[in-house]
Amino acid sequence: VQLQASGGGLVQTGGSRRLSCAASGIIFSNNVMGWYRQAPGNERELVATISTGGSTNYADSVKGRFTISRDNAKNTVFLQMDSLKPEDTAVYYCKTGRTIALMSRSAYWGQGTQVTVSS
Repeated sequence: VQLQASGGGLVQTGGSRRLSCAASGIIFSNNVMGWYRQAPGNERELVATISTGGSTNYADSVKGRFTISRDNAKNTVFLQMDSLKPEDTAVYYCKTGRTIALMSRSAYWGQGTQVTVSS
């Protein structure tokens, strides 16, 4: 499996950013996809997940501001981030697994993308 996240950068408070993660080496449509993030000094945390059927779940800290989506034809998962706050500053990673539990236990992280929100 290979996961390549992109779309990070510097954005002002209140702004928006769209992250993408291209996956290869898996049957994308069969896999749950998730976005995690890790801020300096913090543990990595789960931000959002999307099931094979399109059901989504979000961390309380991003509910109503972030939207996860997937394009199975392009083997890509997206994270639309709106109303960004300085506390959203982190390296963002995507992850995959046949189930959420397997995704959580997977040791593979892939390359992340840095999002910095200036105040």
